[in-house]
Amino acid sequence: MSFFAKINAKQQMGIAALIMGFSVLVSRFMGLFRDKVISWQFGASGETDLYFAAFILPDFLNYLLAGGYVSITLIPLLSKLMEKDTEDAWKFFSAVFCWATSIVILFSCVLWIFAPFFVPYLAPGFDDAQLVRLTEFLRIILPAQICFLPGACFTALLYIRKQFTIPALVPLIYNGMILLCGVLFPYFGIVKGMEGFCWGVLLGAFSGSLLLPFMAARSDGIFLSLQWKHCYLKRFLAIAFPLMVGQSITVLDEQFIRIFGSMAGTGEVSLLSYARRIMMVPVGVVAQAAGVASFPFLASLFAKNDMQSFCETLQRAIKNTFVIVFPITFYMIAVAQPTLGFIFEGGQFGVQETRSATPYLQIMLLSVPFWCIQQILGRSFYAMENTVTPAVVGTCVTLGIIPFYFYCSPRFGGMAVAFLTCFSIALYALLLYFAGKKYFQKAYQGILCLLWKNVLCNGIPFLFCLAAGYYAEFFLQDKLPLLWIQGMHICIGGMVYGLSYLLVAKIFVPENITLLLSPFLRRLKR
Repeated sequence: MSFFAKINAKQQMGIAALIMGFSVLVSRFMGLFRDKVISWQFGASGETDLYFAAFILPDFLNYLLAGGYVSITLIPLLSKLMEKDTEDAWKFFSAVFCWATSIVILFSCVLWIFAPFFVPYLAPGFDDAQLVRLTEFLRIILPAQICFLPGACFTALLYIRKQFTIPALVPLIYNGMILLCGVLFPYFGIVKGMEGFCWGVLLGAFSGSLLLPFMAARSDGIFLSLQWKHCYLKRFLAIAFPLMVGQSITVLDEQFIRIFGSMAGTGEVSLLSYARRIMMVPVGVVAQAAGVASFPFLASLFAKNDMQSFCETLQRAIKNTFVIVFPITFYMIAVAQPTLGFIFEGGQFGVQETRSATPYLQIMLLSVPFWCIQQILGRSFYAMENTVTPAVVGTCVTLGIIPFYFYCSPRFGGMAVAFLTCFSIALYALLLYFAGKKYFQKAYQGILCLLWKNVLCNGIPFLFCLAAGYYAEFFLQDKLPLLWIQGMHICIGGMVYGLSYLLVAKIFVPENITLLLSPFLRRLKR
């Protein structure tokens, strides 16, 4: 009997969230280290703008084919079939795999051939020489999509089997290969500039996103065959189609930063991307981990028609996420400037770049709690096999915000891009919240009250953290190197924030303290 089979569902979901959260945390830090190398070598230059812009078309292809949602669309249907008829389930899995692989290969080849035609529309602010270089980068990165979609099918299979360790390793290998190739290829004279990082994307996609999940799935038994027909394919397409055509702001916000950042001025794409990379650390560690970990359990409860347990699980996921994400968000806003400086300053990235990127990061961090709401509620809809509602809401928000991007980006620069990104995520989350009242009314009980309590509870620690950081820099100025001062600012601010938060929460929201400390107290007793 496996370890997961010996513990209850609540513990299983908690362990799964910890595994995925730790994976995302390490992956995000690897991504930050990779960006540190990039910023050190190239700063916020045209070359880095080209590298970030090269992902627009490949990412859009991935979104168009619902590559990031294969697990969401495949898990509920495959889980049902596995319980009824294992042999038929493998036929369905094979049919999805064959169609997905064939389509992504076809689209990737077409886009690769016609890449020079598309690039002027991807980065309207670039000149002709930059567009030629962008085409080169794009043609290296684009074939990686052939690995992502089939690999996502194998990863979905692992999730169904409650195997979270291998999927947790996928982003680590992917980011590690990008960093390795980005450093070593130029060092040995194989490529020049940012091209090494592009080759790292391709090799990382093959080794991490495709080969590793396939080997793990095969070791536990997999039965693939050449199948093109299955009665569940129509249902699969009905679930996946809204995700294909309904491009929500959560999957396009990074592309908007790249597209409209190119209209905001040279280097703005890089500065916005660096800021977003830091913002996505808490989003990935808390929001995405909670959403990914809770989804198989929510799908299983819905399949059993146990809506009471479904709402209880959803409510617990939201409450636990709020308790964790609000202190992280407020603290990161308070130490945004030293964080950017500590991570990126050096080489071609100087103090001026840090100051320029700081307000972008602070604005984007305001959207983190809304990211959490969206990630959890979105997967709750998907667990009910309802992809239409999130797709319609997200598409309406996206279409409504695009004219503002076109108008504001060239006039108000990167600040407008950062603000519109934050506003659109918040609007999407709130609309999704109200749309969910029809289905999750019981899960919403006490959520708004807890939300405001957490906002107010973090206000005082936030002010103390700002004051502690200011005085730390004031007294340490000219006594230590800048990097040490920034590190001390972050550490002192963190200690002050943590202690003051525990004190304030103990008085106003004691249940937060219980939730945060109970895992450590249980281990201490053991």
